[in-house]
Formats: sequence, structure tokens, C-alpha cells
Amino acid sequence: MDGTTYRGTNKLIIGIVFGVITFWLFAQAMVNIVPAVQRDLGVNMGTLNIAISLTSLFSGLFIVVAGGLADRLGRKKITYIGLILSVIGSLLLVLAQGSILLIIGRALQGLSAACIMPATIALMKAFFEGGERQRALSYWSIGSWGGSGITSFAGGAIATYMGWKWIFIFSIIFALLAMWLIREVPESKAETKGKFKFDFGGLAIFIVAILSLNIVITQGETLGWTSPITLILMAVVIGGIIAFVRYEKNREQTPLIDFKLFKNKSYTGATISNFFLNAVAGTLIVANTYVQVGRGFTEFQSGMLSIGYLIAVLSLIRVGEKVMQRVGARNPMIWGTISTLIGVAIMGVTFLPDLWYTIAVFLGFILFGLGLGMYATPSTDTAVSSSPDNKVGEASGIYKMASSLGNAFGIAISGTVYGAVAAFSSVEVAATAGIITNVIFAIVSLISIIALVPKHVESR
Repeated sequence: MDGTTYRGTNKLIIGIVFGVITFWLFAQAMVNIVPAVQRDLGVNMGTLNIAISLTSLFSGLFIVVAGGLADRLGRKKITYIGLILSVIGSLLLVLAQGSILLIIGRALQGLSAACIMPATIALMKAFFEGGERQRALSYWSIGSWGGSGITSFAGGAIATYMGWKWIFIFSIIFALLAMWLIREVPESKAETKGKFKFDFGGLAIFIVAILSLNIVITQGETLGWTSPITLILMAVVIGGIIAFVRYEKNREQTPLIDFKLFKNKSYTGATISNFFLNAVAGTLIVANTYVQVGRGFTEFQSGMLSIGYLIAVLSLIRVGEKVMQRVGARNPMIWGTISTLIGVAIMGVTFLPDLWYTIAVFLGFILFGLGLGMYATPSTDTAVSSSPDNKVGEASGIYKMASSLGNAFGIAISGTVYGAVAAFSSVEVAATAGIITNVIFAIVSLISIIALVPKHVESR
């Protein structure tokens, strides 16, 4: 069976969902097991903060490259490469006895996500059409947004009762199952013209700028915010971003990021809002760390606080799809972001006594999940339907790069704010400061939707 006659099946959807959750469920579980990993491996918080954000960072750095390669070399092939990298990365974490294998394993998990996310979205668009494509993307969203909802509960339960390394054993199992489920799917490639020339120059500039920014965020307090090293790195970030934009705009063939895609306001609005709403994931590390350190919760108990998030996000993803089909993508994106904003803000009321704060966090997680569930499919479908068929892998790569970098920087910034404030004040004040940071991210996401996403999105 070739790619021209093949039509997507539920088996393909399940395989793709299993592949997607190797990142969003298992790799992201690191945010809920910080104390356990510190005790077991003997690493400091700075190193662990790097390890946690490294997966999303590496995903963000290479996801556009992987999306472009998926269009050229084959979307199924790049998906398989991603799943193999996931197995290797998870295995290194299982074998880790210190920081070295921890760091390498997390980096490989990031490269894995960079391959899997754009390639699987492109497979969805290639083998599903119309309402079936929207349904398929809803299940893809269940794997990503739903996976991120399950991760706090599942990660906490596994870490408490089986040991945190079992999280990554399960990740290996799901990656292997994904490979088996999609084995019969035909290859899918884009129709391309001209010779493919890889943009090594653009990638090099992008990596230098983003890594410098990550070092400033995660190590700025240790280095000193006004130290010569920090100031030099800040200059590298600013200069690198300017140089990258100019370099990419002057590159006529196969740029790393094709800025022409951003001429479509719908795509731009979906991508920017996606970046900042994923940055709100910093709430997870702040809330989970605070209730364990400041309120004496176990990993499992802190995971139980987010059970409402899990139920809400899984329940609302298909609802978001149906609402989008009735009123368009813009309104459910706005409603979802507002719900997320309110839910996160509620978690910042750390002055409440134990019982009332526990209730507030539980309700906050429910609103958080309702918001993300409502937002997920309309946003993803807006990005995919607004991109040209011959660049869907690249466009999906940029869109998911926004997810990964938003997630990485949101976690890094939130962790840095929490640690910096906790150094001179109480953990309650530190948690509130970290939560306020995430409220700001949600506000920026909301503004980008209102300003850029039109009421009716035209498919391309």
C-alpha cells in the first residue's frame, strides 16, 4: 500500500499518541521528582534545573531542522529515529549514577522530541482530511497536552511506589509499542523542488543565542546578574537574535526558519500564544516543589493535587475540537487561555493555611487543565491548516519549537525566580513569585490571540 491510497487508521493514531507521550508524559515527569532525583543522584539544584530544562531546550533547538528533514527524507523515518533516540535517552537515565548520564540522557530525549513532534503532526495531515484530521489532531493533543496533565500524577505515583527510574522504563516500553503500531504505515514525503542545502550557518547562530540565553536564565544568580560573564552572554543573546533574523531573511533556499510563514497572522498568533502558554508549565515545578518542601507532601501526594488537571485536560480536548467546528478557533483559544490564567493565579495564594491552600491548588489545577484542553486542538489545527502542504513539517516544527522552547524557558525562569527569592525570603513568598511569573506568561499568550488570530481561519 502506498501513501497515495493509504488512509489514516485508529492504529496509526494510537501509535502516534504513544510516541508523543514518551516526551510529554515521561520525559516531563522530571518536574515532579526533583527531591527524589537530588537524593538519589546527589546533584545540586542548579545542575538539576539544567537537566530538567535541557530536554525542552534541545527539542526547541532542533525541532525545525527535524521538521524540514521529515518533509524531505520521510516523516515515518524521522518518527522512527525519534523513537530510537527516546529509548536510548531513557535507558541512560535508568543507568545514571550521577550528573553525566543524567545530562546526556536528557539531551537525547530532547532530540527525540524534536524528531517525533513535527513528523507525527505531518503524518496526521498527510493521512487524514477534514473532520477526521481534526479528530486525529485532538488525539495528538491528548498525547501532548493530556500527557503533560498526566505526568505530575503518574510521575509522582511511580516515583513514590516504584522509584523514579521506573518512569523511564515505562517510556522505553511505550516507544517500542509506538514503533510496532506504525510499522505498516507507508512513507510520506513532501513534493519538493531543487537540491536540499542544510542551513548549518543559521543553526549555529540559533544554538549559540539560545544556549547563551538558557545559561543566563539558569545560572545568572550563581554567576551574578551584573558579572562580566553574564553581561557578555546577554550581549551574545541580543546580537545572536539580530544576526539570525538577518541571516535567515537573506537565505533564499531552505532557511532554518522560513519567516514567510509568519505572513499568515493566524499561524503567527497560534505560534506565539503556544510559546507563552507552554511557558506556564513553570507552574508545575513551582507548585510541586513548594508543596513538597513547604507543606511536607510526598511526590505521590503532590501528584494527586493535579488529578483534576488530568481529568479536565483530557475531557476538554475533544470539547475544544467541537467548539472550534461551531464557532471557529479564536474563541476557544481565548476562553482556554483565560481559564488557565485564573487557575494558575489561584495557586499563588500561599498565605492560606494547609487545608485551604490544598483546596486552592486542586481547583487551580482543574481550571489550568480546562483551559489547556479547550485551547489545544483549535491552536494546533490553526497552525496546521494555515501552513502550505509542502511545508507542513517545517511549519509544524516551528509551532512545536514554540511549545518546547516555551516549556524550557518557562520552567527555567520559574525555577530561577523560585530559587532566587527563596534564598533571601520564605518558600511561601518564593512560590508566589514563581506563580506570578507564570500569570504574566498567560497574559501575554491571551494578548497574542486577541491581536493576531482572526475569527475565521482559512485552510491552505
